[in-house]
Amino acid sequence: MKAICFYFQIHQPFRLKRYRFFDIGNDHYYYDDFANDDIITRIAHRSYIPAAEALLRMIENTGGKFRCALSITGTALEQCEQYVPEFIDLLKKLADTGNVEFLAETYAHSLSSLIDPEEFAAQVRAHDEKINELFGQKPKVFRNTELVYCDEMAPMIYDMGYKGCITEGAKHILGWKSPNYVYSAASCPKLKLLLKNDKLSDDITFRFSNPEWDAYPLTADKYMDWIASTPAEEQVINLFMNLETFGEMQPRESGIFQFLEALPRFAAERGIDFWTPSEVVSKFKAVDSLSVLHPISWADEARDTSAWLGNKLQNEAFNKLYSVAERVRLCSDRRLKQDWQYLQGSDHFFYMSTKHMNDGAVHAMFSPYETPFQAFTNYMNVLADFIVRVEEQYPLSIENEELNSLLTTIRNQATEIEVLNKEVASMRNNLEHLNEEHATRQAVAEGKQAEKPAKKACKTAKKTAATKKPAAKKTTASKTKDK
Repeated sequence: MKAICFYFQIHQPFRLKRYRFFDIGNDHYYYDDFANDDIITRIAHRSYIPAAEALLRMIENTGGKFRCALSITGTALEQCEQYVPEFIDLLKKLADTGNVEFLAETYAHSLSSLIDPEEFAAQVRAHDEKINELFGQKPKVFRNTELVYCDEMAPMIYDMGYKGCITEGAKHILGWKSPNYVYSAASCPKLKLLLKNDKLSDDITFRFSNPEWDAYPLTADKYMDWIASTPAEEQVINLFMNLETFGEMQPRESGIFQFLEALPRFAAERGIDFWTPSEVVSKFKAVDSLSVLHPISWADEARDTSAWLGNKLQNEAFNKLYSVAERVRLCSDRRLKQDWQYLQGSDHFFYMSTKHMNDGAVHAMFSPYETPFQAFTNYMNVLADFIVRVEEQYPLSIENEELNSLLTTIRNQATEIEVLNKEVASMRNNLEHLNEEHATRQAVAEGKQAEKPAKKACKTAKKTAATKKPAAKKTTASKTKDK
């Protein structure tokens, strides 16, 4: 039995407006609302909505045999709720079918897993809560931002309650092995790994409408022939891609939607099923362990994290941002915490990439800036203002060790206060019970005192009644005599 595991990614960052040096300290709103509204509305109507409608038809037309997964960031969900709520309604319909699984990931599409485990766990929890709130599902399989993964992350992911993790089937990690199997993490054998088949995924994402491609045009029956021709013992073909592939990266005119909807028919002819990631994890055993010593991702030829952290600009911005992480966690300012999430989006660092040649073209395609240096300057101006606001609450003059000590003291005090509050509540309950018992006893005593004169009066009345003889009644005869 061979199965296809489809998952579609949806993400949109909160893009920053042009923020000048002179705005620092004067303007605390950082976002380009017009661009955010325009971009997600355009993409939703060209891609997300028609693609979701196609998935609904595929589920209906196959009698529920078509199954897939969606991975949607918290920032994308927020923008959809604000600008295209009709898409949220479609996602709820997909969730209600029971054939669509929602995956876990970081709320803000951040790279916190590479630098701050506490922030990483907090964002994943926040994302799970959002998914459960909107779609009534608790994610079971984890997909990290940009498919970033390494051995160090595996125990954290498993400890958060996930049985499986999705990542890239990077050639330098697999070697001679195939991505079409389930593997286990070398550092956490209980965590199963699902690896993207990048060749078959990219055939749809990047090459589908390219007339210079030697396999052009790609049809659904040809594509299923490729999958069916893989070795019989290979268990699962993981096809991972952005939902924007359908209608945005590959325009409607290319026939991409017809291609998508035809896949289940030709899969059924070849005995190929569609499974969700959690079904794959539960049904297949790991054939081997996989060790990933250094972080991998889906991006560029190297399949590493250099697309986001490959130059000095990116690392300077990244390290500066997370230098105030402890202070932000201490504060209770909701607006500050929201900005903290939005500024962690990996897109901001992606725009700063200075890679050239083919990789550079991909980076430039997604960037709203003319140059990586412009992206860096704009971001650092925003970050400077953000740090000023953080410093107003927790001065940067306090060293991290001292801050950690203060944090420990605050937590200990909070625990002590909680214990004292419980003791006060217990004493208050006891006092209330004592007052109730005292009131009851007093009421009983007062009742007894009132009963004594009443009983005495009753006895006196009985004695008086007994000493008086009742007058005899006159008969009719005696009444006549009297007359």
